[in-house]
Amino acid sequence: MMAASEPNPNPYPSNDGTRQLLQWGASIVSAGLVAVALLETLLGGFSPTGASTNTGWFALIVALMCLPFGGLLLTLGVAKWLRNRGISRRG
Repeated sequence: MMAASEPNPNPYPSNDGTRQLLQWGASIVSAGLVAVALLETLLGGFSPTGASTNTGWFALIVALMCLPFGGLLLTLGVAKWLRNRGISRRG
């Protein structure tokens, strides 16, 4: 005969990926912000026609890739964190 097991008080385990989404999202956004800061201060800035130097172009490309993607990861991580927090408060 099988013994009845107690229900799990937390239906969402702590290893559901929320922490990793928050960490990676923040890291990627930070890399994009560093690229923007370097572009503006050390790499000649940019104008309506683009960056002024080759390394400035590289920083611009990195910033334009990192900021949207990292922002989406960070937003997803915050949404999951808020959802898990609400579920744990109700349950």
